Amino acid sequence: METFDRWPLLSGVSSPADVRALPADKMPELAAEIRDYLVYRTGENGGHLASNLGVVELTLALHRVFDAPRDHILFDVGHQSYVHKLLTERKEFFDTLRCPGGLSGFTKRAEGEYDAFGAGHSSTAVSAALGLAVAEAKKGSDAYTVAVVGDGALTGGLSYEGLNNCPPDLKLILIINENEMSISRNTGHLAGHLSKIRASHRYLKTKEFASGTLTRLPLVGKPLYRFFRWIKRSIKYLFYRENLFEHMGIRYLGPVEGNDVASLVACLQHAKKLNCSVLLHVKTQKGKGYAPAEKDPNAYHALCPRGAVKKSPCFARILGDELVRLAAADPRILAITAAMGNGTGLEDFRKTFPDRFFDVGIAEGHAVTFAAGLAAGGEKPVFAVYSTFLQRAYDNVLHDAALQNLPLVLCVDHAGFNEHDGVTHHGIFDVAMLSGIPNVRIFAPVSAMGLRVALSAALSADGVSVLRYPAGGENEEILAAFYPDGTATTPGVRAYGAERENAALTIVTHGRIAAEALAAARALTSRGTPTRVLLCEYITPYLSLAADVAEKLGGDVIFLEEEVRAGGFGMNLADALCREGKAPQKYTILAAENAFLTPKKGESYLAAAGLDAAAIVRAAENMKKTGGKDHAES
Repeated sequence: METFDRWPLLSGVSSPADVRALPADKMPELAAEIRDYLVYRTGENGGHLASNLGVVELTLALHRVFDAPRDHILFDVGHQSYVHKLLTERKEFFDTLRCPGGLSGFTKRAEGEYDAFGAGHSSTAVSAALGLAVAEAKKGSDAYTVAVVGDGALTGGLSYEGLNNCPPDLKLILIINENEMSISRNTGHLAGHLSKIRASHRYLKTKEFASGTLTRLPLVGKPLYRFFRWIKRSIKYLFYRENLFEHMGIRYLGPVEGNDVASLVACLQHAKKLNCSVLLHVKTQKGKGYAPAEKDPNAYHALCPRGAVKKSPCFARILGDELVRLAAADPRILAITAAMGNGTGLEDFRKTFPDRFFDVGIAEGHAVTFAAGLAAGGEKPVFAVYSTFLQRAYDNVLHDAALQNLPLVLCVDHAGFNEHDGVTHHGIFDVAMLSGIPNVRIFAPVSAMGLRVALSAALSADGVSVLRYPAGGENEEILAAFYPDGTATTPGVRAYGAERENAALTIVTHGRIAAEALAAARALTSRGTPTRVLLCEYITPYLSLAADVAEKLGGDVIFLEEEVRAGGFGMNLADALCREGKAPQKYTILAAENAFLTPKKGESYLAAAGLDAAAIVRAAENMKKTGGKDHAES
């Protein structure tokens, strides 16, 4: 359990009531202590630092004005909720942040009623907050719903779908947290001065007094109020131009200084009194209070845990370098990212070919359809995206790309379990998601050379090609076992271990989990069960894979995958072998069950899912006793 002796003011704050009980003049000191603690804790555990440093004052103001959990507070994206977690009865467990069995790095309803809505992906808060606010109104409740929406979330279309559906008469406050990219057209000293006046306590009081006085005047009061309001808005629009939000029927306030608790408290209290749907635009500094993060917020967006070993080069970097090399010879190659240029290895491509690089924002569906349009126009688009975010583009892959058999490449990064980000970011659904879509070919490279070979094949193929690979880089055991000569040509099926005719068991797998298969094979062989491991460098089409695999199978079979079982690699490959009349006599499938996995404290996700080497050995030994249940059931 965490101790807070280094942070005396923070040590006495565990709940929103504690925040409200502190004098207002203590807020700067508390904010400084929170920042210092966040730098320390993320340095130990890893996590999202810069965005959380920016919302310290905003979170304090929210908990001074609103009564959570009665009032609902949402964060979009959920990774800017660390301060909220500290202040809502989770401080003592904060040392477990992003650890198996510990606190999530995102909002999570299962952690308690203070997290009104879970969010590991972006652009969901407006729609979710709208739903909560409507539900409260339906019950006749006077509770408020407040959503903190990062400006990056406004690059996702779902935010605007929610705004478009937002009625004006809810107890709903949407806070646009502008911390990096501009979402307004306000420029110059005059606009800044007007913003300061508009956000000041005196301005808000004066506005309330004027509207109240005028509307009480008999006969002429309300017409005069409407006339002066029209004059005010005309002057405002002269400097502020058109305001999208007010055109959508939502009352707009701001911009407001977002790193000053007193100003924020005044504005939030005013927003409550308006008794309508309000959009409050605040400006915060990403990384505030920590000089390195202020200077380079991107570098401090997400930190690795202390002592983490980074393998170099990672697959994302290999992809980026190879794309640059291939694009130099082929001007039709274009690169696309959904606000993840650094994370997916495309930064060098952006610098080398800026006119052929497209960052579409947090809009994965648009990215795929945009790529389909480019492909229809004769270009060779490559969209690099994390597996967990590709989920948001299922219809676009199926309807816009695959149905038309358009040649585009999806580079699916962070495939498999991702220990620290947890369940919202596991890349274990893409194989099942894509396996049922016609005209999609899935490659599964596990080496740098294999990735290069697969990319070249994908860029010259018809239809949609998918390259899926894990976070990090090559595994030395996998390289030594399957690539002893250090070469790779055409993606196929590689074998290691017992010869086919001598094998009592064959483990068929793909991806980085092959390392667990190798460990299990050695253990089983030493126990008198000669074991063979087949590494599949591609997954679909399954009938082609079945033909390649069938030639190398020996003995009983375990299909092993770091993905969900239903509709995945094992089920489809076993079915293809059956259809070809080449099914093994006994087999079983080891995959993640259809559940959102939560490991115990200190337990790895592979162990929790029953997919580590020890679990494979147990499954093999159980097959001898049961006769291979999967074959009988399939």
